[in-house]
Amino acid sequence: MKVTRWVASAAAFVGLLALSVDLADPIAYAATQTVTITAHGYVPNSSTIAIGDSVSFVNSDTTVHQVDFSAKSGFTCSPNPLVIQPKASGTCTFQSSGTYSYSDPNFKGKAFRGTVVVSKTSSSLSVALANSPRMAVYGRTETLSGTTSNHSSGLTVQILSQSCGQVAATANGTTTTTTGGAFSVRRHPLSNTTYAVKVQGVSSNSVVADVIPLQRLSLTSPHHFSIRVSAARSFAGKYVTFQRYSSVLRRWVNVKPITLRRNPSGVLPTIVSSASFMSSIARRQKVRTVLNALEAGTCYMPGKSNVIYD
Repeated sequence: MKVTRWVASAAAFVGLLALSVDLADPIAYAATQTVTITAHGYVPNSSTIAIGDSVSFVNSDTTVHQVDFSAKSGFTCSPNPLVIQPKASGTCTFQSSGTYSYSDPNFKGKAFRGTVVVSKTSSSLSVALANSPRMAVYGRTETLSGTTSNHSSGLTVQILSQSCGQVAATANGTTTTTTGGAFSVRRHPLSNTTYAVKVQGVSSNSVVADVIPLQRLSLTSPHHFSIRVSAARSFAGKYVTFQRYSSVLRRWVNVKPITLRRNPSGVLPTIVSSASFMSSIARRQKVRTVLNALEAGTCYMPGKSNVIYD
């Protein structure tokens, strides 16, 4: 029975590795730039995007505004006509390259005139993306960083993410390139997540941030322990293996499995699973718990708790 369970765990771990490879395939996602309509005009009043991208017009003023394009084809807008109430927004998606001029017919002056420049995807531009750490404990920060091949500063970098279980990538904020075309941004993935970025319609390579559930082992009294496992899903009904370190064998030895139960102390999105247990092992030994690949499931990586002394 133990051998069968171990084989199943190994197979699950191999499956996780295969999933990580699949998730690393490039993400395709249309970018959206935002133009804010203020009482003093459009901010910014010029946007550069690629074919298939969108521009979102957000009305931050206290009066109704209209966005009227001089061209009548090559794009679609919602709502149509693009009349935007205060605190509301409208979006236009562009299917053809070119320069599209727009204005608010109810307001005079250059401040209420703008342009959208839609360019074909530039094959000369490339974006390199990396993440650190490659694997992180739940709740820790993931740093995404990279550079653009044109080394330009001031470019908008869209962050795209696809969490385990999601069928498609979604927008996850933006950042801006600095000197040399470099950029860096922090994220807190809740489960195994694939990230990519998009600059001027060009997508970067994808990187995978693997997440290990946070295990916290505590000694509550002599021979009595508690274990808390935190993640964005429940591990109730799953088990962790309680281990001791054998100085004779110079390796960790399994003591017993510990079944987890739902703990109401978690604050969403964090869900806590926990257990209290006792063990009669000799005192002053190093102990820990291990969550194996089979119990971790497809959206998390296996991992270990902190090490304490009984």
